[in-house]
Amino acid sequence: MALTESAPAGVGGLTRERLRAMYRDMLLGRLLDQRVLVLNRQGRAPFAISGQGHEAAQVGVGYALRRDYDWVIPYYRDITLVLVMGMEPRDQLLAALAKAADPNSGARQMPAHYSSRRHNIVTGGSPVATQILHAVGVAQAFRYRKEDRVVVASVGEGGTSEGDWHEGLNWAAIHKLPVVFLVENNAFAISVPQSLQMAVPHVAERAAGYGMPGHTVDGGDVLAVYRAATEAVERARRGAGPTLLEATCVRLQSHSSDDDQRRYRSAEDLEAMRQQDPLERFRTDLEASSILADGDADEIRRECQLLIDQAQQEADQAPIPDPATALEHVYGDA
Repeated sequence: MALTESAPAGVGGLTRERLRAMYRDMLLGRLLDQRVLVLNRQGRAPFAISGQGHEAAQVGVGYALRRDYDWVIPYYRDITLVLVMGMEPRDQLLAALAKAADPNSGARQMPAHYSSRRHNIVTGGSPVATQILHAVGVAQAFRYRKEDRVVVASVGEGGTSEGDWHEGLNWAAIHKLPVVFLVENNAFAISVPQSLQMAVPHVAERAAGYGMPGHTVDGGDVLAVYRAATEAVERARRGAGPTLLEATCVRLQSHSSDDDQRRYRSAEDLEAMRQQDPLERFRTDLEASSILADGDADEIRRECQLLIDQAQQEADQAPIPDPATALEHVYGDA
């Protein structure tokens, strides 16, 4: 079933303060993402993978969860989702600059492998879609412990072609596990368009084969995503089983810092995509409904920019890893 209507700002039980906070988190994620790309272009961050264009989907889902109670197993574009769940810009800049205090892996893993025990964020592996199986295992543990927690596992549409995807959804559906499978569908698996990945127009159509609900939602509409995610999370929490939630997004940047999407996407396609920027859409809606007054968006931007500047200053001054620790957590102790 498609949930593609836009929600007027202010509905869905969200207060003005909550809506402004959602915009702030979307903007913070965008500005932090941009900063990491700048560090990469300066030769200071060896690799970057952008989530620009996915902010509405990530904030909408994050706001449907209970922070520090529910769990998320993100994929590499989820820089904004992990901010919503409690991580700080400093955490991500420590990782981007490969500093010893990197909370994700102590600089032992590529950037964008998010991890926080405190905030129930489980790092994914580099192989695509392995986090799906991890999420099912986490959900199985919730069932065993008789807890009403929910886990969200996110993945790009390309990851739905992996065997881990099938095995995870099948098991979760059979056992009615409390997991939401979030597909952030930006229509490109690196350079391969969706039309060459699958014969169906929507990933959510595959849900029927597993016996679970599947919903496609406009991933550029943060309120539409929030409503759909809230329904899926509440369904999982009451023991009714998993949901496949597909959020259609735009990928405003290339696949990664090692890619150039201008080589396989036309200038017209890229320009049309930029007109669908979810951050600008939400700002316009909030200003039209007077939830953001004149100048509010600029003030929020200044606050976010200051936070990122301070975070980078701390990350710049943080020590690099001691080479003597290079083999820690590689081999088991004898």
